[in-house]
Amino acid sequence: MKISIIYYSMTGHSKKMANTISKELSVSSENIKTNPKLEDVDLLFIISGIYSDKSSPVLIEYVKGLTKRNVKKVALITSSGSGITKPIKVREILENNGIKVLKDEFLYAGGFMFFGGHPNKNDIMNATNFVKETLKSLWYNKLDRDDKI
Repeated sequence: MKISIIYYSMTGHSKKMANTISKELSVSSENIKTNPKLEDVDLLFIISGIYSDKSSPVLIEYVKGLTKRNVKKVALITSSGSGITKPIKVREILENNGIKVLKDEFLYAGGFMFFGGHPNKNDIMNATNFVKETLKSLWYNKLDRDDKI
């Protein structure tokens, strides 16, 4: 299974989260500002924040270029001031492009500049557990499908 991690970060929080997860998975993380080319990705983790109740226009433009030919599935990890705002537009674009976006998302409270102190150790631990559980679930589901063939 080919796994990739991309992120968009205005404040450094999403970058910190992406780098931590990438170390855990031994996979590099790439900033979408560098316009990473994705090919044959089975699972893409997109890590970003919500700014003024919406996803960054830079992230929106990047995901518009993704298709099911280069990415099969996406898992979203998102920070917001409230910790509950979801990247609805990102999900909508990806699904319209034929990419399966996993139902479960990891949301955590973000912070602005020095307010909030996020991501903190618990945020990172919980995000890492989300990633591991996501991979385990996809792996077992694949094994179940293969057994039925």
